Amino acid sequence: MDNNNMALWDSVFVTDPKNVKPITGKSYKGSSPKPYWLTTRATEVFGPCGLGWGVQVVDQGFQQCGTDDVLHWATVKVWYVYDGKRGEIEQMGGTKACYRSNNNKLIVDEDAAKKSITDGMVKCLSMIGFAGDIFSGRWDDSKYVEEAREHYHGTQKKPTVVSQAPPQRTLEQEYNQALSDIQNAQDKQVLVNAWNYFKNTKYVEQIKASTAAKRDQMGWVA
Repeated sequence: MDNNNMALWDSVFVTDPKNVKPITGKSYKGSSPKPYWLTTRATEVFGPCGLGWGVQVVDQGFQQCGTDDVLHWATVKVWYVYDGKRGEIEQMGGTKACYRSNNNKLIVDEDAAKKSITDGMVKCLSMIGFAGDIFSGRWDDSKYVEEAREHYHGTQKKPTVVSQAPPQRTLEQEYNQALSDIQNAQDKQVLVNAWNYFKNTKYVEQIKASTAAKRDQMGWVA
């Protein structure tokens, strides 16, 4: 057997657990891939929808199944281009459009047609391997689900970020900053701090003059 026959199948077989939902509204239980995630995966593999792949409604209609039971059905075709060749698959989708609930309430589903077409699309994509792990029953194994989660969201060691302290300012830079701080000071403590910092430096006289001028300007007592 040519191993290339399984290349596409293998590449789309694993389903992201974050994009799986439980089946509801059915007589059976199980899991189902989120349809929009499948369209995303198909776009990743084939290209933009309408160019590299697409969905076509071949036929659709309503079928009376009982007094209050109406089924919407759709025949759906998915076409795609892979390795320079065009392929297409047809499948059926169906949804209850009208039915009575367990409490005898008549339910009408206005989205039945959309759901049937989506159902058909998902089945078509499953035929070429998309979400194959779910449709083949592997999703029932919790260990496998963890492996699928690791496949999409496996923890990778993040590169260590070396924290670099900001470069130390020179005494001249500190002095220039102090002059600005003194000029904008709103209390005497700024002047005291400047004096204490520079009193044993070559800038002591300049700081002394600047703090004195600020005190005079603000009317502060030394």
